[in-house]
Amino acid sequence: MSVCHCLACQRRTGSVFAAQARFPRQAVEINGTGTEYVRVGDEGGRSRFTFCPTCGVTVYYVTEASEESIAIPVGAFAESSFPAPTFSVYEDRMHPWVTLPKDMEHMA
Repeated sequence: MSVCHCLACQRRTGSVFAAQARFPRQAVEINGTGTEYVRVGDEGGRSRFTFCPTCGVTVYYVTEASEESIAIPVGAFAESSFPAPTFSVYEDRMHPWVTLPKDMEHMA
């Protein structure tokens, strides 16, 4: 699981970071319909976000750079026992009051 502090993730989630779990595409079964939105990230990469057409929540997304995996926002699982993040990205944009586990992998 990862935590992203990029500006686009902050705007998309309405939070100071986005937390997502990534799974191999073949390990995920998608049922129902969704509304898709393609967004260009801070560094030019494209991601396809699929939203619930009823409530607007992000159900999952796929990035151009990693088409073989699906990212699912951790909040979609509604499980308080969901594992803690293992790495963090875009920390140069992290709010100064956010603290993260010391044992996680930290990427710029």
